[in-house]
Amino acid sequence: MYSILFLAVVSFLVALLTTPVVRDVFRRNGMVDSPTGGRKIHTEAIPRVGGIAIAFGYLVAFSALLLLRFHGGAIVWNELWQVIRLLPAAGLIFAVGLYDDLRGMKPWPKFALQFAAAGLAFWGGVRVMALHGRGLDTWWWSIPVTLFWLVFCTNAFNLIDGVDGLATGVGLFATLTTLAAGLMQGNYALVLATVPLAGALAGFLRYNFNPASIFLGDSGSYTIGFLLGCYGILWSQKAATILGITAPLMAFAVPLLDTSLAIVRRFLRNQPIFGADRGHIHHKLLDMGMTTRRAVLVLYGAAGVGAGCALIGSTSTNPFAGLVLVLFCAVAWVGIQSLGYVELNMASRLLFRGSFRRVLNAELALRSARLRLESARSAGEYWVALEASCLEMGFQGSCLRVDGQEFMSDVDHQPGWWVTVPLGERGEVKIWHGYGSDKTVQLLAPFAEVLWSTLGQFPVGEWPGVRVLVEAGKHRARAAVVGGIDEIAAD
Repeated sequence: MYSILFLAVVSFLVALLTTPVVRDVFRRNGMVDSPTGGRKIHTEAIPRVGGIAIAFGYLVAFSALLLLRFHGGAIVWNELWQVIRLLPAAGLIFAVGLYDDLRGMKPWPKFALQFAAAGLAFWGGVRVMALHGRGLDTWWWSIPVTLFWLVFCTNAFNLIDGVDGLATGVGLFATLTTLAAGLMQGNYALVLATVPLAGALAGFLRYNFNPASIFLGDSGSYTIGFLLGCYGILWSQKAATILGITAPLMAFAVPLLDTSLAIVRRFLRNQPIFGADRGHIHHKLLDMGMTTRRAVLVLYGAAGVGAGCALIGSTSTNPFAGLVLVLFCAVAWVGIQSLGYVELNMASRLLFRGSFRRVLNAELALRSARLRLESARSAGEYWVALEASCLEMGFQGSCLRVDGQEFMSDVDHQPGWWVTVPLGERGEVKIWHGYGSDKTVQLLAPFAEVLWSTLGQFPVGEWPGVRVLVEAGKHRARAAVVGGIDEIAAD
């Protein structure tokens, strides 16, 4: 117990005293994050290298404890072996983040180095396994899951670092939750690993909470996310039930959900997955009219709810652990819906209200129409293909005028309107659209593109594979292909 208190106090004091020094040094040297508007909502230039103070507090606390051990302290070396073996991986992650803060780094090299650090952690004994290593502990399963989890956590805490104190405070909640789980499990190696991180985050939060005078930076957010990802695996390795394995997911729910939503949103909008936007959870809360401080406190509350559910779910003797997981998922879903993500609402409507089937059928109909029209080798064949395609899509009729020929289907007298698709100098296609035929509205523009690409792109007087307009002295010969039979007429 004294060792735990020692680690907490030393890391807290070191971070508390070191942070303003780091802030002032980098501010004097002009190494700051300047406000540019958009996603950056701060109003003055602020250093973004807070990870230095956190890492320093963490290392100094462990170093002091080890020195006490060598002089007769009560700490047992065997409880620290897992922590020591993680330091190379954590050091690599910190170095990647610091270099990105100071010089900038492209996404793919960063991901490569993050996976390398995750590989070092796996080699050091941090491995995702099933219940106490039984069942799913084979390397071909454990390696990719472990690497994905660690890299995902690393970037998740980086993405929520968008407003003052958010990533630091959420990281503190997650660290304290992991610490409590270690005490409940009797996992003292996990306790010793998390205590100095909690102390360092608490000391740094004094300067990072709104209004912040220093930011975490990538060096801080990467390190926090990576270490918590490692500690979450160590937590789950001691879980006695399947529900216990899901406890770290609930403890880290805020950053994990925010990152998952960002990936889904950008995928649905066909935007770069690694791009930046103003669609994160904290941005949505700010758009609702909340102040920065209130938005952060709301997310602190959400992190606290997740922490409580995680601790309840990790208790092997709790008969309501499954119910807690279900309630947590329900609350998370309601919270996401209340944020008003248009992309998610539209996607759920497509999936659950029949719109997905309509879109799928429309795409299939367009593909079928393109194949029919591209295979046509005469005006007559094109008309047959056009009429069949219009009927399949739900249009009530059509008319084709091309190269002096006209084809028209019987159109009933129900209310409706014509849609004209010009084909350049060759002619035009008209499509009869009846009122109330909602399913055909979404097909008009893409069907017009199909018509133009299969007929309108060819020069005047040409049909695919057949030249029908030639110059012959003083006379002009015109060939009209009707029903596959060439008819030649001279002017």
